Amino acid sequence: MKEILVEPHVNEIVMPDNLKVGLMIAEQRKRCSSGGCNEEYYALGFGQSPFHVPPPLVNALSENAHQGHYSAAEGILELRQAVAGFNKRHFGLDVDPERIVVGPGTKDLLNTLVGMIKGGVILPSPSWIGYRPQLNLQGKHFHTFHLKPEFDYRIQPNDLDEFASDMEGEQHMMVLNNPHNPTGIVYSRQELEKIAEVCRKHNILVLADEIYALDTYDMNNFTSMGLVYPEGTFITNGLSKDRSAGGYRLGSCIMPENAEKLAKDFKKVAATVYTNVSTPTQYAAIRAYEPNDEIEEYINITRQIHRIMGTYLSARWNQVDGVRATIPQGAFYFFADFNELSADLKRKEVATSNQLAESLISCPHHIGVVTGDANMLKPDDYGARIAFVDYDGKKAFDDYKDNPPKSELDEIEFVKKNSPMMVKSVESLKNWVNYIKSN
Repeated sequence: MKEILVEPHVNEIVMPDNLKVGLMIAEQRKRCSSGGCNEEYYALGFGQSPFHVPPPLVNALSENAHQGHYSAAEGILELRQAVAGFNKRHFGLDVDPERIVVGPGTKDLLNTLVGMIKGGVILPSPSWIGYRPQLNLQGKHFHTFHLKPEFDYRIQPNDLDEFASDMEGEQHMMVLNNPHNPTGIVYSRQELEKIAEVCRKHNILVLADEIYALDTYDMNNFTSMGLVYPEGTFITNGLSKDRSAGGYRLGSCIMPENAEKLAKDFKKVAATVYTNVSTPTQYAAIRAYEPNDEIEEYINITRQIHRIMGTYLSARWNQVDGVRATIPQGAFYFFADFNELSADLKRKEVATSNQLAESLISCPHHIGVVTGDANMLKPDDYGARIAFVDYDGKKAFDDYKDNPPKSELDEIEFVKKNSPMMVKSVESLKNWVNYIKSN
């Protein structure tokens, strides 16, 4: 039989880099074991909440397992009402449930919206690893907007204005991830208002990926883009991060104001592509969005643990010679800049940012991170996303709940007790830097 042919754009898709890191580690383990190396591995590449799913959500899924019928493509009304109430309580967004659609995870919602909305896409870099592969799969034109390290990779309105002035087309869409994966930065309301002014000027819609919103360490610092640019913002969120239920595959999107036709179009596309999100999951998710003291406590505790872990690890990485790390204000990532070491890296035949990951994972350093193309970096930009979730989340959760840290010293002891591998990764990083600098 002849070789089965696939469409050319499929060849442009590669293994997601967070999974590629796992494969690299597996291959490196084989090499190390055959060579007698028994050094530890530091899993700082895969960004998944380490915590358990909140018990009320688990119980609700069990209670609704009998819901085997098809349901509305845009999501059942009771869930959309609960999502509306949730957004009003937490973010001050007062939206009609008719503006809300539910999908099988925010990733699918983003993919559907990108396929529907006319015009090119602006992708700020460094970027979450999932945006560009989706655009490539759809054959969607995009513009890479490189951000500046001296501003902690925050979008600067003047730079965006200049960038947009050079683009052709009557409409564009920009992805705005806030809190930001991979830097952990959070935009202030004033920053968002200035960005919104530029978007209005150039007719740029905003795809506001706010999946980490409730993982902002100080919620007084978070403002939804939907509050400052309601007529041009799509807001996506879901269960995967603040409620640790990525496997449930349920996300929501708030459509812009006065976009009734678009909401109807979305329902048509959703019904065509996936019919509806799992009905039992939708009914269970109502409990995750309705007022619930146990889930609120869960979100508060996990948020504080993320803050403690990220503050500790980013500070320690910043103390390593030649490494500059962002200080996270939300989510569970920071971004490390290795460009001070560029001459030494090239001398060690680490010629590109892609090869930086291979060098860091090599024996005996064993530091697994995401670098290069995955973050949409330039080839000569030595940067890496650090995910600080390499610990037993349930153990850390119970420890925090029983004995919450009361001081900075208590928080350091909490990290040392609950995430020893992340603590040890700093010494491995120092050893790697010494190796890179050695003759």
